[in-house]
Order: sequence, then C-alpha cells, then structure tokens
Amino acid sequence: MGRPSDARERIVRAAAKLFLTRSYQIVGVTELCAAADVRKGSFYHYFPSKADLVKAVIDLHIEALDARLSEHRTDDPVQRLRATAEAIGAIQARFEQRFGRVVGCPFGNLAAEVATTDDEIREHLAGAFQRWERRIAEACHRAAAEGALRTDPDRLAKLILGQAQGAILLAKATGSPASEVPAALRELIDAHLHLDGRQGAEHQGVGHGR
Repeated sequence: MGRPSDARERIVRAAAKLFLTRSYQIVGVTELCAAADVRKGSFYHYFPSKADLVKAVIDLHIEALDARLSEHRTDDPVQRLRATAEAIGAIQARFEQRFGRVVGCPFGNLAAEVATTDDEIREHLAGAFQRWERRIAEACHRAAAEGALRTDPDRLAKLILGQAQGAILLAKATGSPASEVPAALRELIDAHLHLDGRQGAEHQGVGHGR
C-alpha cells in the first residue's frame, strides 16, 4: 500500500491514465483503487464521487497544458503563435510515446462520453476549453497587434482550438502519427498570417529545426 500522504495525487494520476487509455464510464472505483494502490476508504475520503475525481483529472490536464504553452516564451508574436501548435503537438507526442499510439485529447475524450449526460462535468470541461482558448487568443492578439494577422484574433483562436480537436480525433481514429496534429495547426496558422509576417518570422529562425 502506498504512502497515505500522496494518496490523493496517486488517485488522480491513475485516473488520468485510465480515463485516457480506456474510458471514464468503463473504469470503476475498484480498478482505480488498485491502480493507485489505495483503499476504497481513502478514495471516498478525497472524492465522494467519480464526478469529483474526473474534475480533478481535468484540472491536472489543464495545468499540464498551461505549463506546456508557457514553455515557449519569445518576444516575436508570430513565433509565439506558432509555438501553440508545437505545444499541442508535444503533448500528443508524449502520449504517443507513452502509450504507443495517439489516445486523444483528455478534454475531447471526456466531452464525447459525458457532455450530454452529466451537466456538472460538462460545465467543468467547458471551463477547461475556455481557458485553453483564452491562452491561444492571447497569442493571436499579440500577433494582431503587430499587424501579422489577416483575420480576427478571437475567431482565429476558436479555429485553432477546433482544428486541434479535429486533428487529434482523426489521428486517434485512423492510427495516424501524432506529428500530423501540429502540422495541421501550423498550416491553419500560416493561412491566416500576412505574407510579410511569415517572412519576418522565418528570417528570425521560426520553423527551423522542426
């Protein structure tokens, strides 16, 4: 039996893995406790219901996404916008390396399972998507302020988020490599940049070494 002091973290991380590789509906409390090496009493001490647990899992994933999006700090607004594609792609590449295939977006997978059956979880997921979209929109607005965009920045943020969800779902369904996700996002972003904005970014080394 694991240490009681980290029981909550073990439960959340075990659930994150099981919900991602199998499904929220299929995985039961008994299996979760076995995977986390905790007793059921400990589970219900921290999480009165599976819904409480899945909200903690969503929070774990959004923190990881925030951290990944924050890794690419640069003063160049075009480079920073393109970095959102690389950040999303890096998360999917990590899942692919860990599980041997693209297993999907944690938020998208859960939305497909419970969005029409559990309003409490749906609202928590909606908050996660909104937070993700705001982070993308920040990069879009910086690029727009420099005159690099030829479209509305908030509209582009929605398009990028939608493209990410679609590309991840298709990669999961078709068995395509995770590398197709950032490629699709880069293509979308470049299509909404002014030509001079793209050239200026390339002169500073954006896109090299990918």
